[in-house]
Amino acid sequence: MTSSGVESPPRPQGRLTDHIGLGVLSARFDRDLIEEVLNRTGRRERRSRRLPAHVMIRYVIAMGLFFAESYDEVMRRLVGNLRKLGSWVDDWQVPTKSAITQARQRLGPHPVKALFERACVPLATSATKGAWLARRRVMAIDATSFDVADTPDNAERFGRTGSGPKASAYPKLHVAALAECGSHAIVGAVLGSVRTGERTLAADLAAWVGPEMLVLADAGLYSYELFGRFAATGADLAWRIGASVSVGLVRWLPDGSYLALIYRSGLGAERRARLVAQAHAGQDIQADLARLVRVVEYTVPDRNPDGELIVVITTVLDPHELPALELAEAYHQRWEAESALDELKTDLRGRGEVLRSKTPDLVEQQMWGLLLAHYAIRGLLLDAADPAGYDPDRMSFIKGLRVVRRQVTDQAAITP
Repeated sequence: MTSSGVESPPRPQGRLTDHIGLGVLSARFDRDLIEEVLNRTGRRERRSRRLPAHVMIRYVIAMGLFFAESYDEVMRRLVGNLRKLGSWVDDWQVPTKSAITQARQRLGPHPVKALFERACVPLATSATKGAWLARRRVMAIDATSFDVADTPDNAERFGRTGSGPKASAYPKLHVAALAECGSHAIVGAVLGSVRTGERTLAADLAAWVGPEMLVLADAGLYSYELFGRFAATGADLAWRIGASVSVGLVRWLPDGSYLALIYRSGLGAERRARLVAQAHAGQDIQADLARLVRVVEYTVPDRNPDGELIVVITTVLDPHELPALELAEAYHQRWEAESALDELKTDLRGRGEVLRSKTPDLVEQQMWGLLLAHYAIRGLLLDAADPAGYDPDRMSFIKGLRVVRRQVTDQAAITP
């Protein structure tokens, strides 16, 4: 009781930092899940610390939400509500930037990565508009890069684009991502150097792909080997190919598409012709030499007055199961993956901003935090869209971000 007879709010039990949360985001990454990840990655503390590991995981996600703020300001936003609630411990002060950095270094990137891999699963339900095609969940892969702080360690790990006087001003972190088109949720990611090609980086995304998915990709990602790797997961594919990729016509189909062979690189014209003849006769084809696919060719006059031919190959061979027109329309959902990455780069990070962590491990940790923050917001938007019957594509990401930022600031600590 206070001197005025009004009962004081109860003080939290245990360390004050045990009660720091992320308000509306806590439902996505609850304490039990975080503790499980810490146990699995061996990052649980052996002694009591002012900034324990579970707090720092939430802090790294908050860095993604408040990208432009200083390290200590992000912490202030998380704990500021405690003082209003009368729950502030007098001898607890917001940690210094140095203390926060040391706590981030102790945590490292692995628990944050493990939390992403554990928590960030496809979000779309059967009611989600635009998420499905022919009973398959529509997914897409894409890649991009992020500027990181110009330090010798970052430059060594991540590299720069260009060379000599034409080298990029900042080292660049390369990110390949798998996105769910219906929700824009990024559910798979691989981080690497810009010296690593997109195809090499994207190969590891196959670990997040499986049956009952339709995976879309642009021509820049196509190779015979990578296409085969993704097809081996049991997912169906619809990938664009460029004019330099040879296909061997086997036979036309009623919807205007056709069955064809794609080839391993290096096969001569005579060998390809023999393989086409075998396929036409219904004989099995050696998978290490060629693969039977269905080809859909079309143009989009409104977007491309010059009439550029778009060629998409798919593992769905039956035109009755997925007609050519539906597949052509679906392929353009590949842009949803690009839109998801743009939300990361423009809305969360801020246009032209740099991941300011000074070491490679902390750069990767910060990137995983950004991905977790993006996923949580996309989950919140889907939760709002589905019951109302809206297409999540019509939900503004930036408005959702603003709502979450307000909620984190107002409700991040313990509730009254």
